[in-house]
Order: sequence, then C-alpha cells, then structure tokens
Amino acid sequence: MKKRLTQTEEFEIMKLVLDKFLWLGFIIMGYGMYVMVAQPGSTIMKGLSIMIAGAIVLLLFMILIVKEYEVIK
Repeated sequence: MKKRLTQTEEFEIMKLVLDKFLWLGFIIMGYGMYVMVAQPGSTIMKGLSIMIAGAIVLLLFMILIVKEYEVIK
C-alpha cells in the first residue's frame, strides 16, 4: 500500500530537489566565470557561453518546478 504525502511533506521534498538544481546551475555558471578569468583572451566567449548555459539550466528547472507546483495545488 502506498503512503500519500501531506502538502507540507511534498513541499519540503520539492525544496530539497530545487536546492540541488540551483547548485547545479550555479556550479556551471561558476565554471564559466573561472574559464573567463583563468584564461584571458580568446576564451572569454567560451566562458560567457558556459555562463549562459548555466543560466538556461536555472531557468528551465525554475519553469519545471513552478509548473509542477501549480499542478499540485
């Protein structure tokens, strides 16, 4: 028999998952900043593109979480 979660338990689990995705996006963006600072010159565009990819990851997961939370409500 499956146990149903309460709304607060569901929200706490969602916060934990969201935290992991936020860390993932910021790590990607931090790596892009590192590439830009550590190797100046032609790699600025490479670092900037990595940072943009990290921002896109953050936006995608934010959209997914908001849609999922709206469905649960």
